This record gives sequence, C-alpha cells and structure tokens, in this order.
Amino acid sequence: MIIALIIVGLLVITYFAFTNFYPSFGGNISKEQKLVYQESKQFKDGKFINKNPVPKDLSFSETAKLVYTFFTTKVPNGRPKEDLKTTKLDSASIADYKGEARMVWFGHSSFLLQINGKTILLDPMFGKVAAPLAMLGGNRFNETFPLEIEKLPKIDAVVFSHDHYDHLDYESVLKIKDKTNHFYVPLGISAHLEAWDIPSHKITELDWWQNTQLEGLNLVCTPAQHFSGRKMNNSQSTLWSSWIIQSKTENIYFSGDSGYAPHFKEIGDKYGPFDLALMECGQYNQMWSDIHMMPEETAQAGIDVQAKKIMPIHWAGFKLALHEWTDPIERVTKKANELNLEVITPKIGEQIMVKDSINNYTNWWKNL
Repeated sequence: MIIALIIVGLLVITYFAFTNFYPSFGGNISKEQKLVYQESKQFKDGKFINKNPVPKDLSFSETAKLVYTFFTTKVPNGRPKEDLKTTKLDSASIADYKGEARMVWFGHSSFLLQINGKTILLDPMFGKVAAPLAMLGGNRFNETFPLEIEKLPKIDAVVFSHDHYDHLDYESVLKIKDKTNHFYVPLGISAHLEAWDIPSHKITELDWWQNTQLEGLNLVCTPAQHFSGRKMNNSQSTLWSSWIIQSKTENIYFSGDSGYAPHFKEIGDKYGPFDLALMECGQYNQMWSDIHMMPEETAQAGIDVQAKKIMPIHWAGFKLALHEWTDPIERVTKKANELNLEVITPKIGEQIMVKDSINNYTNWWKNL
C-alpha cells in the first residue's frame, strides 16, 4: 500500500511539474484576474459557466470510459483516404489585397479574413496535432497549407474563440506573434498569451456582448455553449465565445465551438442578418451534444442567426470524434436543403467572397 501511494504521489507531482513548466499548456489565471472576472455574469465560484447547466461533470470512471472508447473504437472512413490537397496562395496576393471582403479556409476552424484593408486570422491553428504533445494526437488531414505560416504577411488582428488545443496552438502563436498587431480574446485567454511572451497592451479581452473597434470594424464577443481548459486542474478558468465582425457593408458570424442553444436566436435577433455564418459542424457525439452541435442543429442554428449562407467548419481537419469524416458535411447539407438555407463548401485554400451570391463550390470530399 505504501509503495502504491508513493507511486501515485510521484505521478501526481510529475503531472503538475510537467504542466506548470511545459509551455504549450499555457498560463494560469491570477488571483487579481479572478477578482476582475467576478464582475462577469459568466463567472461563478471561481469558474466560467454556461447559461444552461452544462457540460455535465464526469466522474473519473466516466472519463476513463470515454477515453477508452475513443482510443479503441475503429471508425470506418474516420479519416480521408489520402492527404487533403490545398489550393495554394501567393503571399504577395495577400499582402497587396485591397478588394472586397474575402476569406480563406485553412482547415478545421482556421480562417484568414481580409476586410476593410485589414488582415485578420480566426482561430489560427496550424499545428500537426490538436494536443499539447505530438504523441497525444492524430495528424491533421491536410499536411500542407494554402500559405505556410512563415510566409503570412503582417497580421492586423488575431481572434480566438477559446483555449482548446484545436483552436489555440502554442507553436502557431509563436510563429505569428511578432507579425501580429493585436489579439482579441474572451476573458482569461490573456493568461496563455502572456505566458507566451505577448505583451498585455497587444491583447484585448472581452466578455459576452461586449464590443470593440478596429479602425472601422466592429468586433463583438458573443455567447457560445461550450467549456474550456488546457489541463486537468484549470477547467473552465477561461471564457469561450463566438464572434461577430462587422464593417459598414459586411456582417460575419463565427460560431467558435458550441452546443445548440437559444443564444443563436438571440444573436440573430440582435445582430443579424449575416452575409456569412461560419458554423461549427463536426467532432460531435450524443454523449457530448450539449457542447458540440449535431449537423442538423448546425443548419437550424444558421436559420436562428439569420444567415444568408453558412459554411460548415470544425470538420476536415482532425479526427476528434467517432463519426466518419464526411458525415458532418453530408448531414448538414441535407438538412440545410430542407430548410432552404444556402451552404457553401469551399476547398481548403479556395477564395470565399463574403457577399458573393454565386455558389460554384463542388462536393470535393466525394471518394476521398
């Protein structure tokens, strides 16, 4: 018994030492920050919460069963048959762009947005795996990117939705931080960025329904139903959100990660209609449907936010659930057709004109 307790104790000490000193885990919220966050309606008893009482706190045995199921279940067509090819971009065409608002998908939930003469990145995750260590995750579906991160031009702003590894990636932040003017994040994310040597004056934190201005653009931090945390002992210590980006002529919604809930209609009623809504659609399961939408819910959420067209995101990047990799896009397009909602399906790297009324995208994922 004594030997077993010593082994357990050493493992616990090793875990805390490793997570505190290995940089990819990020930072921790300070006591001073907690005092500030107490002013938020989303902060209670030292943690951020959803409006609904979710997600459910899993017991150790439930967590162990979930992990075991994920790593031992074989999913037919869980990954593409081959590496996803990307449409290539020229760095000069990005640096010199002065045209109408456009976007480029980098896979999963990562985008480059050019609007009002500004270049903005949304959840720029360019890592090989969605995990703190390479050995803990499967490789992403696209080995190459439309434009390698080192060749990106000056970045006016980076927007993050929450701190999970498939959205906030340490190595990616290191590669863009010196060429980025400013970071816009939900409450608490500054702890990670500052731990990675980004000065506080380059970070703006917002609570739900707060907004800020970026030289003619209105950035609004809006609700999502999700959760946060980069290690076992800091769950819910940072806020999660969706975002709205508005110019005088364009209105864009970025869902981040979220379960289906009334906040979508509230956002649509307050800020819609949207020219384009980037809607989470992937990495779902009935066991965690309160924090990730099923594809049919994604389509309904597009109706709720009053989107003129939606683009399904959070798929075609990583295998983080037990569904076929094409299941999200097949199901959401079927439901959207029933709801008379337009869905766009660009390839990774293909240009997306925000206000374009012509949908020429193909079903590129077929037979892959």
